[in-house]
Amino acid sequence: MGARPPQNDTSEPDVIEFGIAALSARLDEADVEFPTTSTELCAAVDDTAIPVDGAGSTMELQQALDRVPQDSFDSESTLLDLLHPVFEEHRKQAGEGVFGRLRTLLPF
Repeated sequence: MGARPPQNDTSEPDVIEFGIAALSARLDEADVEFPTTSTELCAAVDDTAIPVDGAGSTMELQQALDRVPQDSFDSESTLLDLLHPVFEEHRKQAGEGVFGRLRTLLPF
């Protein structure tokens, strides 16, 4: 038996961010300042289709914000804490259908 030689490629593996991790990255890119409102968030973020799973399902930021009990947010952590269950619920619903289950089985 032999071992494969180490690869010379030292680049980091691709990471797929979804849910609050993807939203946090977009907030950093948009340079959002807190406190802020739902309207200001949607206006500041360029791409408002937030990935909710590794299969490529997305949820519009405004749709997610409509499901939280408040319209203004004192900090990013407050915003992300409120949105986490919303993204999780959407992810579960997206995976329940026939196509959603097939997507989770396929590697692409």
